[in-house]
Amino acid sequence: MSETTAARRADDGAVPGVRPRPLLLVRGFGGLDVEAEQRNAYQGFNDGTVYPERRGQNFIYEGFVLRALKSARYRYTDATNVVGYYPEALEPADSSRYLGGFAPDDIGGNSVVIDPATAELVLASGLAGTIWVYRYYDLRPRALATYGAGLARLVRLIEKAAAVHGHDFEGVDIVAHSMGGLVVREGLKVLHGEKKDSARRLVHKVVTLGTPHRGIAFQGLPRWLTAVLPGVRDTSDELAAFSPHRKDAARVKQWFDPENILTVVGTDFRTYHNAAASLANRLTSLPDEGTLATNRSDGLVKQAAAQLPGAPRTFVHKCHGGPDSLVTSREAYEIAMRFFHGTHRVRLHLDEARISRGRDFFGKSEFYFGVTIKPRGVDFELFHQSRAAQNCYGPFREADLSDGREDLAEELARPLAKTGDETTCWAGPDRLIWDGWIDANAVPDPDSPEMVFRLDVYVGERDSYGVGFSDNVIFRKQYYVQVFPGSPMQMFVHTDERWLGPAATRTEQAMGQEAADLSSTDDRGVVRDAEAPSPQVQRAEHADDGWRFDVAGTGFAATFRVEIDGV
Repeated sequence: MSETTAARRADDGAVPGVRPRPLLLVRGFGGLDVEAEQRNAYQGFNDGTVYPERRGQNFIYEGFVLRALKSARYRYTDATNVVGYYPEALEPADSSRYLGGFAPDDIGGNSVVIDPATAELVLASGLAGTIWVYRYYDLRPRALATYGAGLARLVRLIEKAAAVHGHDFEGVDIVAHSMGGLVVREGLKVLHGEKKDSARRLVHKVVTLGTPHRGIAFQGLPRWLTAVLPGVRDTSDELAAFSPHRKDAARVKQWFDPENILTVVGTDFRTYHNAAASLANRLTSLPDEGTLATNRSDGLVKQAAAQLPGAPRTFVHKCHGGPDSLVTSREAYEIAMRFFHGTHRVRLHLDEARISRGRDFFGKSEFYFGVTIKPRGVDFELFHQSRAAQNCYGPFREADLSDGREDLAEELARPLAKTGDETTCWAGPDRLIWDGWIDANAVPDPDSPEMVFRLDVYVGERDSYGVGFSDNVIFRKQYYVQVFPGSPMQMFVHTDERWLGPAATRTEQAMGQEAADLSSTDDRGVVRDAEAPSPQVQRAEHADDGWRFDVAGTGFAATFRVEIDGV
């Protein structure tokens, strides 16, 4: 939704009322030899992407760290050197050493220690918005247990630093790429083991980027083999964590609320330059789908594996790693900031659907449904579904799309290796399509307070017998959803940007009048006939369970429902 002004103009501080929590960044798997990774100061979070076809703020994405440090809305500062990481525990600190208010075992006797002098300097202006890069590859031995214990120790040290310097502490936020998400899960388990519910108290929210929560589909090496292979032995514990037979993803809820973990799922396997991984993912699709035509991964991690039971998820059309990937693209930053600091949670549902064309007589038709969501002013998608991404909901065989599963959490609780994958079902009950967050404070211009996002709707058909066409398009159209703040909010849906440009009179009253003046709407601006082609502008009808609006065109008509709740 529209964050145009905030994206273009910097103010003299963070968004009013928002004090960013400390932010931890956790890298992914470093390979068999991690010497080069140990020399990387910011563990890959300082790598960005250039977009030559875009302009202004959308031209260069500097990388997660630098973009956060430059943010005018959420002020972050670098606290990387406050904590040191070592392969062996340092000598216990004696009483002659400067402690700066910390206990001796905070600065010695462990391999993750705080430097009191640096802490005094860096944290003088506060703990809020500090960035901490967790360098777990500096620790030994290479094992998830080591990394998890180190992360728990880091969180405890940050809490201790807040107490020492008299700052408030309301938990940390964490962004983790790939295996880093497994490290975070291990750390949450350690915190919970130290004291019940401490993980929920000390960690606010977590974003995982392409994390193999349910394993890597083609990771078939047994633990006993990786433990004896030369060059692989040191990484055997990490490789075992990628097993598609593991079931521990379903146990996260025992020590942390999955609702506070956003899983970002990559879909662009074509730009991940690892032909072997791509082929392996295709081969693992064969038992489930009876074909090698689909990959459904970010190049390394299957879409079905990058999700957690009970956790919200979003799709991004990026590959697993490298240039313009999950960790180096602006999408990761934008989605994470909204999840951490959003003022409202938005859910998009499909209430009704009617397909009125297709269904060839000589094949077996299957329908697929998907949407893409992009906020105005930020030329990057918050949610992506498409035929190319192979992540649309379906297949459906009923014209009203009523035959799809709605219990995604139950499906995600199964081991990835088990055949019969059905994770292309709806995201949740009541045909949930998208579950996302927006920040209403990101529109500070009093002359244009409304929020706007573009909704791309796609309905496709394929003949599963191979007699007809495999890529029929039943319906494809873009809509612009405009929301005016207030109590209650007012929502309008447009078929073009005629009334959304800078020269337009963008007021709730003007939009209401424009909608009411159309022949296909009533005197409130609400659509009269849901089967008729969508008017240029319509008022969404408000009820206790959200706002409803209709879309219609050749071959397809539907009723969508939007829930908006403050957080």
